[in-house]
Amino acid sequence: MIVKEEFLGRLRKIFGLNLYEVKVWTALLSRGSSTAGELSNISDVPRSRTYDILESLEKKGFIVMKLGKPIKFIALKPDEVVEGVKKRLVVEAKERSKRLESLKSDEVLEELNSLFTKGIKFVEPSDLSGCLKGRQNLYNHLDMLVRDAEKSITIMTTAEGLNRKLEILMPSLEKCKKRGVKIRIAAQIDNNNIKIARELKKVAEVRHVDKFRARFVIIDSNQLMFMLLDDEKFHPNYDLGVWINTEFFAQALEQLFELAWKDMKSVK
Repeated sequence: MIVKEEFLGRLRKIFGLNLYEVKVWTALLSRGSSTAGELSNISDVPRSRTYDILESLEKKGFIVMKLGKPIKFIALKPDEVVEGVKKRLVVEAKERSKRLESLKSDEVLEELNSLFTKGIKFVEPSDLSGCLKGRQNLYNHLDMLVRDAEKSITIMTTAEGLNRKLEILMPSLEKCKKRGVKIRIAAQIDNNNIKIARELKKVAEVRHVDKFRARFVIIDSNQLMFMLLDDEKFHPNYDLGVWINTEFFAQALEQLFELAWKDMKSVK
């Protein structure tokens, strides 16, 4: 049986399986019912690993074992597998969320914070930097920076970026607004995102810019995060960003932004 590597790769991402698991599973799907030895030959998975892989697939709800001599394995209907995986992921997510929530009152979190606080004293501000890959990772870190803002938040983004800011950052921006944090957002405003811009006006001063495109965020005039790629040309998974704690550069960029801000048109 020949299955394209691209297809196997998609299955791995969708179902959270390793390479051997997707090979054995697709081999069994092609047969409906088979023994471990047969599946080893079909899938090119070592016989010594096949039984472990089949046991793993059974626990995850992809196949069932039929007792007898020899022992056979039966593939479940893909639709049934999908529903089962969805239910399992929901249960696992809820359990993990409960465990993380319980950490708030646990001494483990206190110990972790203590380690971080003590360790951070020995770190140069310029060393607090990093490169982030993937738009989801970018926004996870950006949301953390926004939540910790004390004085000001300056955001420069694209038309599409404005839509994402509302969807992902709005809850944190609302909390910042209540704390008295000054929030400014500059973006390309058009008919496709004017409603988004007006919604963001509830928590920030929003202005239209049409002379240049950029993607960066300045927090409290010392934390800077800027994206390296054009979000119209690259897939979200390949998006790149750089975060750095740099008062010198952040203030310089904010001064340049201030000059451009004066010429931008307010959203009505």
